[in-house]
Amino acid sequence: MEPPRTIRVVAAVIEHEGRYLITQRRPTALLPLLWEFPGGRVEDAETDAAALKREVFHRLGVEVEPGQLISFVSHPYERYVVDLYLYECRITSGEPAPLAVNAFKWVTSAEFDQYPFTPADEASMNKLLGMG
Repeated sequence: MEPPRTIRVVAAVIEHEGRYLITQRRPTALLPLLWEFPGGRVEDAETDAAALKREVFHRLGVEVEPGQLISFVSHPYERYVVDLYLYECRITSGEPAPLAVNAFKWVTSAEFDQYPFTPADEASMNKLLGMG
């Protein structure tokens, strides 16, 4: 049996005045209606920074400036493994709009547990908040 394929995913941790930007997956997406940090898959020959800029713009219509790597988790799903890299980012232009997401919200870290997150994001968050 061959090992499951690994998908490299990047996500933006965007903080503003003590709140973090989270997005809700579309009803038709894999893991429908779960919440996550905005981001997506890194394409072949693409840098993490380029993928972050492309994915966040595609999903929310804002330009971001990726900063330092905050955390990394590898999460096995049934048919593949997600390597999730979380980067500190800041919005450099635009106002977020739900272009390719079901919804978005600004929430405090204390409110994270009110939102069902994807398993990989959940693991990242626990690491982020020192709970992992």
